[in-house]
Amino acid sequence: MLLRPRLLRHRSRKYQRPLFYTLLALFILDVWSILRSRGAAIRSSIASTAKPAGGLGEAASPSAHKHDYPTVFIVSVHRNTEKILRSSWNENLLRLVDHLGHDRVYVSAVESGSQDHTKEALLDLQAQLAARGVNYTINLGTTVWEQLDELFAWPEPNTPAAERPGWIWDSDEGHYALRRIPYLARVRNQAMAPLLAEAALQGGQGRRFDRVLWINDVAFDTEDVLTLLDTRGGHYAAACAMDFKEYPLYYDTFALRDADGDKAVSPHWPWFRSADARADVRAGRPVRVQSCWNGMVVFNALPFYDTSPVSDSPLKSGHTPQPLLFRGVDDSLAEYHLEGSECCLIHADNPHSRFSDVPTSSSGRRRQPVVNGDAETSKDIGVWLNPNVRVAYSAPVYRQVRAGGDGSGVFPGGFSAVYGTWVNRWQRALSSVQFVLEGQTVLNRLRRWRAETPAGEQPRNEPGAVCLINEMQIMWQNGWKHL
Repeated sequence: MLLRPRLLRHRSRKYQRPLFYTLLALFILDVWSILRSRGAAIRSSIASTAKPAGGLGEAASPSAHKHDYPTVFIVSVHRNTEKILRSSWNENLLRLVDHLGHDRVYVSAVESGSQDHTKEALLDLQAQLAARGVNYTINLGTTVWEQLDELFAWPEPNTPAAERPGWIWDSDEGHYALRRIPYLARVRNQAMAPLLAEAALQGGQGRRFDRVLWINDVAFDTEDVLTLLDTRGGHYAAACAMDFKEYPLYYDTFALRDADGDKAVSPHWPWFRSADARADVRAGRPVRVQSCWNGMVVFNALPFYDTSPVSDSPLKSGHTPQPLLFRGVDDSLAEYHLEGSECCLIHADNPHSRFSDVPTSSSGRRRQPVVNGDAETSKDIGVWLNPNVRVAYSAPVYRQVRAGGDGSGVFPGGFSAVYGTWVNRWQRALSSVQFVLEGQTVLNRLRRWRAETPAGEQPRNEPGAVCLINEMQIMWQNGWKHL
């Protein structure tokens, strides 16, 4: 033998120790780099001077008061949310309207089908709003029994599609089932109805709001809302928070799509597949996305009054305003086992949300907001996620995400940052194949749907293709389920 086993073992041990220390040093450097990459949250303080409604990023005079905030239409929907309403939501909403100004807000809430005392909790909120002189609409909808009656009002099997909008065939049960997303869209539009009703007063010269603020059944505070309103200095079509049900896991993956149209690659920080998005998260900068909701979202209110091109003035003779509405995908597309969140489709339908690839330098292209097909000089466009605003579906989790998990105030905590980064790296490696396969499945079904447009009809089109996933969701008993 040229080399004896003992000699091999000796030489192996000779190199093991240097290799171990080299790997350990690399690991320590990586951990140090990850921990340093976390930026402190950039938040708007309640004590800071309010900013003008016309441009939230402009410097305000020292004499500015809270009435200089934009007017805000605050809207929410509720079902079985008594616990969060009584523990924090009602109280924090009242603090918010006190800060923004009672004459500068409108509160619209719709409830339906609750099995707890959500209706009573909203009535308590109504009394407090009335005492403050705040304009509101609190709509206590159907009881759980009335809701079940609606779900069980199945169309007959031979009912034409035009006569059963929002229903889809459930082959397992042998009858039609009510689709979840169109149902939710209808409830959201009901909650938005007072916005247009206020504008229609005085012969169409009524009150119009600057911002629409949607708040889920989450724990939040006034600083969260002020920070969200001030995203990019107030220049956006929409800006979203981040939401959590369990620390440190991000929750609303259904509606989130990054600037490349990808969903979140991991519920762990820094969440995204895109290197640009991850860099923005670490720096505490707004992240450019195509869609998001995330527990709390603020919109520029203009499209909810009219989505027509800018050149078509709402005051122009013969002009019929086309307000932005929530919707689901067409029933005929859903039959291909495709679904999209109404909270994603609302951005796809918003002309101020759209992005297009435009050349920026010889090194490549970047995504730039576009309105009406042309490069828009205004900055008040695009959808942005603000990683500095973190809300949660319970008070304990909210305290964790605000404190960083380890009490440092930096999010996420040290262990979660390191663990999340490594999970993110692993998931990015796996997603290269997974995203392609999932995307191709959706694309093939979308192409078939378009190709099978019935004779005599307009070519089928779905502007919210980026929202589509391989799912079907129906209302079922006291909740919903997948088909």
